[in-house]
Amino acid sequence: MMKRLSATNSVLFLLCLMYFITYLDRVNIATAGAVISKDLGLTNTQFGLILSAFAYPYAIFQVIGGSVGDRFGARLTLLVCGVIWAAATVLTGLVGGIVSLFLARVLLGFGEGATFPTATRAMQNWTAPGKRGFAQGITHAFARLGNAVAPPIVAFLIYHFGWRYSFVVLGLASFIWVVIWYLYFRDDPADHKNITQAELDVLPPPRKVGAKQSVPWGRLTKRILPVTVTYFCYGWTLWLFLGWLPTFFKQSYGLDLKNSALFASGVFFAGVVGDTLGGVLSDGILKRTGSVKLARLSVIVVGFLGAAASLAGVFFTKDLTAVALLLSSGFFFAELVIGPIWSVPMDIAPKYAGTASGLMNTGSAIAAIVSPIVFGLVVDMTGDWTLPFAGSIGLCLLGAVLAFTMHPERPFVEAADEAAPPIPAAAAATR
Repeated sequence: MMKRLSATNSVLFLLCLMYFITYLDRVNIATAGAVISKDLGLTNTQFGLILSAFAYPYAIFQVIGGSVGDRFGARLTLLVCGVIWAAATVLTGLVGGIVSLFLARVLLGFGEGATFPTATRAMQNWTAPGKRGFAQGITHAFARLGNAVAPPIVAFLIYHFGWRYSFVVLGLASFIWVVIWYLYFRDDPADHKNITQAELDVLPPPRKVGAKQSVPWGRLTKRILPVTVTYFCYGWTLWLFLGWLPTFFKQSYGLDLKNSALFASGVFFAGVVGDTLGGVLSDGILKRTGSVKLARLSVIVVGFLGAAASLAGVFFTKDLTAVALLLSSGFFFAELVIGPIWSVPMDIAPKYAGTASGLMNTGSAIAAIVSPIVFGLVVDMTGDWTLPFAGSIGLCLLGAVLAFTMHPERPFVEAADEAAPPIPAAAAATR
């Protein structure tokens, strides 16, 4: 398949596979959750704590990992990250109790913490400016595809081999991707043996690996902070779905493992469509209007408002099919946000794309710590599996408002005393 694709598309495909595998490895525990909890004697609150364990190092390494990716390049950084997350997945199948399970999830967070910011650095070198929304949208669509296929795959492996072997098998698959990535990818597109001059002509000037770069942490953090807070609002709902959806269907409607996995898979497939469409719509608006602000914010706001409206419907029906459709709609609209919002760090600070995207993704990582614990705690205290969705509705509405504070049309500038002029409309589409 690689021979039929251009070098740029092959790299994008490899990144898509990485997003697919990393989400398969981070949400497999959600499908196995009920079985693991029964086997290890965990309460919902304790299992929520297990889900959040991944996010502690994940949050820390968003910024550190993004900076490392900027400094050492995506080839080496993702090699090291891949080895760690693959090993952590295998070790999850070998745990003996809540402590070792918690530590295995922490190790997974270490491995995956730098992956997305570093992938953004790779995209910065390998993607034409007018296709950034599509690239971010399609890679995250593969992440949601990982979400979607994880429930039936893990359920199948659990049914035939047990939950422990399911983690071992998935971890070995990660090791295979790591080898292929290191052999094929090059940090500078010009160093790739299959790159064409036509491809190089439309790519931005690459940042060389090892080039010294002093990151203006204070001003960059302040500039990206509105994006971080907005992304936290999205991340709350994301991690609620990723951590609890299969168990929600199983416990709230009494479904068996197979059927709860199928219902969860259907919801996650809606996210695949949302991710892809969000990026395409954002790039299409940019091409037609030349306005970075309109291209990013219009899709983000519609996504947040649509998600809030869909999730509100869950409180007005108990019908399983209706709830599944409403949750699918909510996840679809939430995922519209992904393509445009992951393009915003590249729009604002292309020179620091890895670090800036890491700062942004810290918002989602913090949500990943809090959201799963709150869900389990609320369910343990009230017995109501629907009530935790109220928090998602409120944060989606807040996210729609906060989106207007991001200003992707204002590029980050180096000197503290310089103003950041808006990107001219005529230049926006080619930036």
